[in-house]
Amino acid sequence: MTVSILGCGWYGLALAKALVADGFTVKGSTTSPDKLPLLQEAGLIPFIVDLSADTVANSGFFTCDVLVIAIPPKARSGAGAEYVPKLERAIEAIHHAGVQKVILISSTGVYADLNQEVTELDTPNPNTPAGEVLFEAEELFRKQTAFKTTILRFAGLIGPGRDPGRFFAGKKNIPNGLAPVNLIQRTDCIGITKAIVAQNFFGHTVNACVTHHPTKMWFYTKAAAESGLPLPEFIPELKEWKTISSKVTGDTLQYSYVVKEWYPAV
Repeated sequence: MTVSILGCGWYGLALAKALVADGFTVKGSTTSPDKLPLLQEAGLIPFIVDLSADTVANSGFFTCDVLVIAIPPKARSGAGAEYVPKLERAIEAIHHAGVQKVILISSTGVYADLNQEVTELDTPNPNTPAGEVLFEAEELFRKQTAFKTTILRFAGLIGPGRDPGRFFAGKKNIPNGLAPVNLIQRTDCIGITKAIVAQNFFGHTVNACVTHHPTKMWFYTKAAAESGLPLPEFIPELKEWKTISSKVTGDTLQYSYVVKEWYPAV
């Protein structure tokens, strides 16, 4: 089976390496020629794919059994308006190549903080620029009929190179300290993606989030301590919040998280 990964960043490259180790043929894309040797050394077939161009070159990249789209909207940097047009060009290439199965990486940021638990059965009501752009992208893929897309919404991402202890280390008067955290470790991001491919689970929406939701105050203080960093100081208050839950990963995919609990007692 051939899997093409559009966007070999922090998650995409790690997924690619895991799939190569499992015996998949993996094509990886980058927009930087300097990164091509890195992809090749990882066992990928490397491609330059620039979705900013009017015509997406290297259609050979899109010749695959499964396409994983893992490019961020970059809304915070002001590039959010370019995200959906880029994905529209990707869809043109998907149609041209006849791709049948797509995994679109999204975020649980599509859910607003409405002081409740949310699952895949809840309709998102995004209230941030990134959430709005991501939900627009989801809807774009959801209405396609020539191929099936599973939308995979990751919670906050942590793992190698993303030490949560650094997020708030040494900061003071951090608001909303009693709000629950919604996080997932990269190992489980990869595991859930692989489960979707293995079980041919396409045409669905999946939330990916660990079921342990301690408070921000507890989690980030513990994380800073574990990393030997200055402890943050939170305001013990509960303002806007949400708890991300999944009706799919456990009930349908039967996926067992590798990281089930944050900083469990030894």
